[in-house]
Amino acid sequence: MSLELCPLVEPSVLRWCRAFPGEAVQAAAVRRFVALLLDGCPVLDDVLLAADELVVNAVRHTKSGRPDGVFTVELRRGLGMVAVAVRDQGGPTEPIASDAGDYAESGRGLRTVSALATRWGWFGNDKTRTVTAVFTDTTSWTEAA
Repeated sequence: MSLELCPLVEPSVLRWCRAFPGEAVQAAAVRRFVALLLDGCPVLDDVLLAADELVVNAVRHTKSGRPDGVFTVELRRGLGMVAVAVRDQGGPTEPIASDAGDYAESGRGLRTVSALATRWGWFGNDKTRTVTAVFTDTTSWTEAA
């Protein structure tokens, strides 16, 4: 898949986008993509976990997980923040940070993202949806650049 430097929204924000095939095995490729771009970032571990959860949800719960499905990961790093967003091909349900039962094998992903991120949210519909998690990055801009 291609990697592109997306147009800057603000001069002080770096922004990267990459499309991936809608397959569960792509979660590892997403983690490598994020780790490479955010090397040295103090919230890297949290961003990696959130990115993984958002990708797994996109593949499991949306049309992105169908044959020929795709999803896009976008990273932004600016003064005091890091954001990871996953855009999928939409699905029948809305993303909810629910409480899973004690013995449930799944259902904790967005609750985990909610606990790690400064804030998270989503927008979209059954055709396309974007779920974003934002983290506070205490690194000064000169250290991050």
